[in-house]
Amino acid sequence: MNVASVIVDVPAKQTDREFDYLVPEEWLETIQPGMRVIVPFGPRKIQGFVTEIKAESEFKKLREICEPMDLEPVLNKELLELGNWLTETTLCFKIFAFQAMLPAALKAKYEKKVKLSAGVSINEIPVQLHEIFKKEEAINWEDALKNGLVPILQREAAKGLLEVIYLVKGKLNKKKLKYVSPLLPPADLETEYNSLPPRAEKQKEALRYFIQNPGPIEMRQLSADLKISGATVKALVEKGLLTEKDMEVYRDPYENRTFTRTEPLPLTNDQQEAMGPILGSIEDMVHEVFLLYGVTGSGKTEIYLQSIQDVIEQGREAIVLVPEIALTPQMVNRFKGRFGNLVAVLHSGLSAGEKFDEWRKIQRKEVKVVVGARSAIFAPFENLGIIIIDEEHETSYKQEEMPRYHARDVAIERAGKYKCPVVLGSATPSLESFARAQKGVYKLLTLPNRMNQRALPAVEIIDMREELRAGNRSMFSRKLFELLKERIDRKEQSVLFLNKRGHSSFVMCRDCGFVMNCPNCDISLTYHKVKEQMKCHYCGYESHVPNQCPECSSDYIRYFGTGTQKVEDELGKILPEAKVIRMDVDTTGKKGSHERLLKEFHEGKADILLGTQMIAKGLDFPNITLVGVLSADTMLHLPDFRSSEKTFQLLTQVSGRAGRHELPGEVIIQTYTPEHYSVELAGTQDYDLFYNREMMMRKAHHYPPFYYLALITISHEQLISVVSATEKIAAFVRSRISNRAVVLGPAASPIPRINNRYRYHCLIKYKREPELTKTLKIILDQYQNDPKSGLLVSIDVNPFILM
Repeated sequence: MNVASVIVDVPAKQTDREFDYLVPEEWLETIQPGMRVIVPFGPRKIQGFVTEIKAESEFKKLREICEPMDLEPVLNKELLELGNWLTETTLCFKIFAFQAMLPAALKAKYEKKVKLSAGVSINEIPVQLHEIFKKEEAINWEDALKNGLVPILQREAAKGLLEVIYLVKGKLNKKKLKYVSPLLPPADLETEYNSLPPRAEKQKEALRYFIQNPGPIEMRQLSADLKISGATVKALVEKGLLTEKDMEVYRDPYENRTFTRTEPLPLTNDQQEAMGPILGSIEDMVHEVFLLYGVTGSGKTEIYLQSIQDVIEQGREAIVLVPEIALTPQMVNRFKGRFGNLVAVLHSGLSAGEKFDEWRKIQRKEVKVVVGARSAIFAPFENLGIIIIDEEHETSYKQEEMPRYHARDVAIERAGKYKCPVVLGSATPSLESFARAQKGVYKLLTLPNRMNQRALPAVEIIDMREELRAGNRSMFSRKLFELLKERIDRKEQSVLFLNKRGHSSFVMCRDCGFVMNCPNCDISLTYHKVKEQMKCHYCGYESHVPNQCPECSSDYIRYFGTGTQKVEDELGKILPEAKVIRMDVDTTGKKGSHERLLKEFHEGKADILLGTQMIAKGLDFPNITLVGVLSADTMLHLPDFRSSEKTFQLLTQVSGRAGRHELPGEVIIQTYTPEHYSVELAGTQDYDLFYNREMMMRKAHHYPPFYYLALITISHEQLISVVSATEKIAAFVRSRISNRAVVLGPAASPIPRINNRYRYHCLIKYKREPELTKTLKIILDQYQNDPKSGLLVSIDVNPFILM
């Protein structure tokens, strides 16, 4: 078995297949499927993934693998197979599928070293390695390769005695702390202790400590416990009694926090009924998909926790996905509180180093539960017992760049392999999931009531057109203003929600109607007050704010639309006594700021939490009794067939933040279209009625869940090239599929130009088209083969954003 099939890291059509390489003599036992290797490719050396080891190749002349990059596989057999499935379903290159499964630290430039695993002594490893590890704490990978040590290192790594550490060049380093440990056994230290002069009392104290505790201790802790200085330790090091060395520790994003242990709560009858089938599926090892549909505050999290408890008791593992923005400390607290150190947390707020450390805990089987955002679905577990997707309707579960996967589909695919259940939880399930549950493809479990039978908050819809007629030009209706004042007087908290960051949406001249647009994109610039600048939220272009109109030189330049910054200013004027915390992309950019702001609000340091959709989910604060939605229309008028569904979901989720504990809650929804059914029904929180209304619209217009969609986007710097290429593509698709499918286009995208590239669309709506995947592949092959044309073609199967 000396031939390895390798997928090389060259994302192009011609190289998107396995290449065969010879495994040199010295690596025969070493190289395994799932490892990364360095291989010669043309004149250069690049990295690739080994997909299989076989006895022979159909090619006569094979080049040799240069060297392995790992001691143990980074992808297990199941993840390698999943890579093939991803490639097929999302039409991406295989190399993209494999890389999507690894943490960022493994993709950066790094230096590698091999060291003894934590707690392993030098006597446990073979004699020929003693010399090396006596001199050095870690050995360089390059040196190990030169000296032919990799096979022996690998054998020891397989026993868990050695491990590879990645020192990423640039920012990412292993976190190291100075540790002190004794060089002699306790009996010899005792002799040395007695020979020290009485005046060296601090040195004696240090030795006495190590006679009683022979293990290594962190320098900072030693000096704090014994009140000794670095000089004392240095003197003992010089005498050859102690040694100082830097030891690697896990970067723990939660090291400064203690989690109070929580016990399982008694379940209500509804919860027990919903949990029964899930536990049955875990016990019998049957793959089923459950849709857990429960109103906000009905206790879905407790069901997740107790199901996971069951899985852990069986010795299996669990993945829990939550939307990125709901990875608030609250969710982490609940899981860490119940399962302590058995939980790894993966999300974008962690540094690359922290993410890598969490990933290593999973790979080394040190944890049983992963809580994370979308990419945590690829956690390298090998014995999964349950996958839970909370707020399953969230659009952030769909990745918008290659590979364009939906975490729900990946979860169902992986769970099928491990014969375990998938639980999709939501108060407002996506129409696709609910329709599947109605058809019996998914099993529907319902929680119709809030915990302790609390009432859902009272919702009032305010028509802002009436407010304008009554002479109120403010962004706050009279009712909302009164209620905000009342809450401040009663020392209760309020949440104000607005789905727009920045200060104003756009700047317009009152005289000639000129609007400041981005020079690279066909979209207006957003005004940000803090830095007094105009920004494009698509390409990042920035510009200063004009004092007069560039078209007609008029001074009547005015700001239109409302963003979170503007609301904050306005609140300062009308409620100067209120303390406001604003949460949006601009205020939560710094690491840890998200958590800090929520903590301040939880501790009652502010009366009003004002924010974009990052505050709509997962928050559970007892003192919130008022939720105000400043404009329910921001999403309603987007050119997207899901805009009504997203509006309904967001309004329902936001309303669910009020009155979750003892105090009753009130919700005010301000809108200019109060008659729209998604606003009306969010007011009564009637999901079933909304589902029926929206399904009628979807059926009439041939949209999911009645039809599948595929979106082809073509872009080029010249408009003529885009239009002619899109026409050719649309004609080709029409010629290859049945007349039951609908092909819309070519049409200009809703944002026709981004970053100086014109964009055109072609949308395919279909039910069953066995030839479609092949057709789409031909299109991709055709245009990816010709980089000189400058055309970019991307295909999104089941797109979530049609912009």
